[in-house]
Amino acid sequence: MSGKYLLDTNIAIRILNHEIDLEARRDGDFEAFLSVTVVGELLFGAEKSSKAEAYNTRITRLVEKCPLVPHDLETARRYGALKAELQAKGRPIPENDVWIAAAALQHGLILAAVDRHFAHVEGLTVEAW
Repeated sequence: MSGKYLLDTNIAIRILNHEIDLEARRDGDFEAFLSVTVVGELLFGAEKSSKAEAYNTRITRLVEKCPLVPHDLETARRYGALKAELQAKGRPIPENDVWIAAAALQHGLILAAVDRHFAHVEGLTVEAW
């Protein structure tokens, strides 16, 4: 597999649960990244768990393997335009997923996700893992 990917939360969880082997996917020019939104969702889930410390350690290791993409004013602009576009089409998607899609678009990344609602985001390349 080659390309540059932004991992959605559901994919990151599957990696953390050893359901997806990220290392087996690496070859050639493969790179995987995370957004702060995804990491925030992961950390929220960890905090609700009785195994918060262990999950936080696993999340930290994942961030070491998959660097964070920068979020800045351009990300916010893309978020605003994307949310307005989706709302105008009558196709809103969950708030955090708008941020994730905006980051993928901004950085030209393929979004690794299983949520079908990402198909409503024009210009976004999504790959189900």
